[in-house]
Amino acid sequence: MHLLFDVYFSIEIYKQPKEERIARTWRTTAPSLPYVDQAITYAGNWLIGGDLEVLEPIKMQANVDAVFAFQRRKPVHNGHALLMTDTRRRLLDMGCQNPIILLHYWRMKQHDKVLEDGVLDPETTVVSIFPSPMHYAGPTEVQWHAKARINAGANFYIVGRDRAGMGLESEYVKVAAYDKTQGKMAFFDPSRAQEFLFISGTKMRTLARNKENPPDGFMCPGGWKVLVEYYDSLAPADNGKVP
Repeated sequence: MHLLFDVYFSIEIYKQPKEERIARTWRTTAPSLPYVDQAITYAGNWLIGGDLEVLEPIKMQANVDAVFAFQRRKPVHNGHALLMTDTRRRLLDMGCQNPIILLHYWRMKQHDKVLEDGVLDPETTVVSIFPSPMHYAGPTEVQWHAKARINAGANFYIVGRDRAGMGLESEYVKVAAYDKTQGKMAFFDPSRAQEFLFISGTKMRTLARNKENPPDGFMCPGGWKVLVEYYDSLAPADNGKVP
């Protein structure tokens, strides 16, 4: 594990403009927006900033000439892995010698299984904790995630097809879906759309809560077991449902 030490200089303290931040982030100040209360409304009234100096920066392995990251809120399934490995292949075709994946997230047990099962190559994957909760704030949140990855050393960035949960229209370069004819995740082919299955995050969570298995080839067995055990560990809510 790497520990990152830093210190602030020229500190500035200023009042937090909560309503403005909410409006700029979610483009509305309507009540009951997901995560608004958690992230801003009930937060402190003051913010701190300044010049940040990193005392012990994290060092990448030798000969790394490109770093790419992937914004997503779901555990890694084989479709994500397909997009990441294809991105690495394309960077190699562009002339990069040793591009690596920056796997930023907090589902560390599931990541361990993805690497153990060989879905992603441990030699070209760097796992790092990124404790930024999902706010469902659309393009604003996408920009935040992209800038944060740039600050962490990423050169290239993959954005999910449903950008931050807002249901926005996008021009897709490549989309991974479950190919029923091959029994695995593959790049979606519109000419035979009926042969593909899109498994949403809601569907995936429902299967895990009910201890049901997804189609073979959707996620590595070890990673899926971690997901099922996680939902099994959650206490039911007042209505008897698992969150």
